[in-house]
Amino acid sequence: MTVPEESQTIDLSIAELREVAGYAAACARPALAVFDRARPADRRPRDAVDAAQAFADGADRTAAIRDRAWAAHRAYQEARDAGQVAASEAARACVAAASAAFLHPLAKATQVLHILGAAAYAARAVELDAGDDRAVGADSIETARGLANPVVVRVLMRYPDAPGGRGRAGELLRTLDASLRQRGDHLPPGERASVSPTAREDAHRRFPQQPDSR
Repeated sequence: MTVPEESQTIDLSIAELREVAGYAAACARPALAVFDRARPADRRPRDAVDAAQAFADGADRTAAIRDRAWAAHRAYQEARDAGQVAASEAARACVAAASAAFLHPLAKATQVLHILGAAAYAARAVELDAGDDRAVGADSIETARGLANPVVVRVLMRYPDAPGGRGRAGELLRTLDASLRQRGDHLPPGERASVSPTAREDAHRRFPQQPDSR
């Protein structure tokens, strides 16, 4: 397939964004059990996932989703600073879930984090919670692969491959990305990529920046 240039923007509908957000919420939700065991009084990650799911179910995309993403990001930082590594990764998954509603239509590899970041961080969270058992993380990624419907795969195929780096979570991200792209290779050519050379500034205006859980 033709790799989009970073100066291009990607055709992306609200209906597709809802599918992506619903997928991200479904991937992040299992990680809530990890977070809740460590920090049971903190609802910020759960609220972020619930906001993503509400958008997926038809609610408006409002500033409240962004606010909950930032709140979950603070929960991630606090868990990290307290040495609760599995819980912090679980919170990152929830940040990514809420941020999925604001996936930018820019042909940049980092945007793949908005689509698959929830799955990758959730897999890392359950992996760490199981004593850093990588088989557990691999199983979580396989579950996330099964949760991705054709709409999510088609959207993913419009973006460049997942970026490098980001440690073990990045490895899990790229494993899922490669697996879903193998599925996407069987889509009709016209459904694999859809880009238009519209202005980058317009894309930034329509899709404001979200918290970066890196």
